[in-house]
Amino acid sequence: MKTMRMTTGQALVKFLDRQYVSFDGVESKFVAGVFTVFGHGCVVGIGQALDENPGKLKVFMGKNEQGMAHAATGFAKQNNRRGIIACASSIGPGAANMVAAAGVASVNNIPLLLLPGDAFASRQPDPVLQQLEHADDPTRTTNDAFKAVCRYWDRVSRPEMLMTALINAMRVLTDPALAGAVCVAMPQDVQGEAWDFPVDFFARRVHRITRPVPVDEEIADAARAIKAAKKPFVVVGGGVRYSEAGKAVVAFCEKYNLPVGETQAGKGSISSSHPLNLGGLGGTGNAAANRVAAKSDLIIGAGTRFTDFTTASKSLFSNARVVALNVSAFHAEKLDAIRVVGDAKAGIEKLTAALAGYKSRYNKEIATAKAGWARELKRLSSILYSGRGFVPEVGERDPRSVDEFAEITGGRIAQTAGLAMVRKIIPGDAIVVGASGSLPGDMQRMWETEVRDSYHMEYGYSCMGYEIAAALGAKLARPDREVYAMVGDGSYLMLHSEMVTAVQEGVKINVLVFDNSGFGCINNLQMGQGIGSLATEFRGRNRRTGKLDGPLMLIDYAKNAESYGFKTYTALTLPELEAALGDSLKQTRPVLIDIKTLPKTMTHGYDSWWHVGNAAVTRSEKGRKAYAEKIGMLKKIRRY
Repeated sequence: MKTMRMTTGQALVKFLDRQYVSFDGVESKFVAGVFTVFGHGCVVGIGQALDENPGKLKVFMGKNEQGMAHAATGFAKQNNRRGIIACASSIGPGAANMVAAAGVASVNNIPLLLLPGDAFASRQPDPVLQQLEHADDPTRTTNDAFKAVCRYWDRVSRPEMLMTALINAMRVLTDPALAGAVCVAMPQDVQGEAWDFPVDFFARRVHRITRPVPVDEEIADAARAIKAAKKPFVVVGGGVRYSEAGKAVVAFCEKYNLPVGETQAGKGSISSSHPLNLGGLGGTGNAAANRVAAKSDLIIGAGTRFTDFTTASKSLFSNARVVALNVSAFHAEKLDAIRVVGDAKAGIEKLTAALAGYKSRYNKEIATAKAGWARELKRLSSILYSGRGFVPEVGERDPRSVDEFAEITGGRIAQTAGLAMVRKIIPGDAIVVGASGSLPGDMQRMWETEVRDSYHMEYGYSCMGYEIAAALGAKLARPDREVYAMVGDGSYLMLHSEMVTAVQEGVKINVLVFDNSGFGCINNLQMGQGIGSLATEFRGRNRRTGKLDGPLMLIDYAKNAESYGFKTYTALTLPELEAALGDSLKQTRPVLIDIKTLPKTMTHGYDSWWHVGNAAVTRSEKGRKAYAEKIGMLKKIRRY
């Protein structure tokens, strides 16, 4: 056996540089590079290897470990899971900063390779800087925290352990049913230790991402259920996107006259203008999809995890049978479904053949619902602030904060109208990235797209701070397209460090900050449940009351971004927003538009329900009504 003597860090880098994937016969490089914030736990090990011989791996300098891991996740998602950027960090806080990002990747089934530094395997300098000690277990370090949020976890305590660790890591990262975060903890002394690695370990490896075909028995079970149904409803999830099964789903629905509803992850797989596509479904869905789905007698889920927002906390189609097609058997058996385990495209194609002669009983319901939503969409797009006393027709009503915001900031833009303006101006193939707050709900309902893979929403973990970092990752994956981070002011403050990385890399991203002076989505939730506006609006401490009920704060996000090197704009009115969007398309450097957005001007729930932990005992009349509604709904919803 031929061997090469090298350090563990050098072997790691050389191995990563030789990984490829094959999907439908097309091969591509799997690991594009490494994001890192160098610290003492990785700079002299993995860092030395990347400096001396990175191969074709590109090294990116992150500014915050969570941010760079979000960027890597955005890169992988935009590549439909067929390309990744690994993330290397120091031990302790550097590693811990990536735990939230690992959760994002695992919940959304996006491959993310994390290589956190770790305490010395030899234990000779214990406690080394940043080491978290446990008197009852010296083997436990900060990196054990990743076990709860990763699909695969390993610690390389000896150089020769690297081989099985990395082979297993690649197995999970390239498996559509298992994909998520992978943590391979790297003790910092082991990174620099040498071993004689077999030469064939570094051979070019091609990992085939295959299309598992459902077995005939499961297809037959599903076909019988569909044929017995009068009005089935198709739910398109993220599995349809990653399988690139949109055309197959359209053909299936056209042949059997079936309406379609989209999850956040599945949105964009099918053209919004298609007559059978009713748009967003569930807790953040629109009236058309929710009302048709509620009356269906069978749900056909394709590549969806059936989260609480998709099912409106199991209330939306609680009386319908469910057929679930999913590459993961775990997800395919949710809601007591008739399971079909396999690739979304392969499964839909087999179902199409198995249903020959079938036709749904839908008549005009689909077209009527779609036309009704088009009228509502037009209304939402044209809401204007008409001065003091304005009460918006969307969202939780609180004209006090609306008028106060308008007076303090000068902002006059209703969120729904602002979002419609963005859709009108930006290119049709632009990629929009979102994750948290009220924007995901507004976008699932209002955003229309005709271009595949242009809607990039992280709504499995709904992680504040994902938006800007992931926009950078999406732009690295698709440098030929405009990319927009759709972010609230709360999420902007949570994490925007990778804006500096965008400037450093010379990469143009467009950051649209919808500033409504607070955590508007959660403010709506608390007030809707009878709770006061407590610590969700950006208000100063009132010296008289001692509470956070002083005036709303005025923050200049454009000035902040300008200091980083962004081209910036502030939009107080719709014409100003239109002008800023138009001019921003002429720019070659990163852009930020500070959109002063009136509070309480987001969309409402459209016949959906969200199961939250209401207080059973409260002095609030609204709170008591909310709890009573919850008890009533629990009697109606699907139990499992």
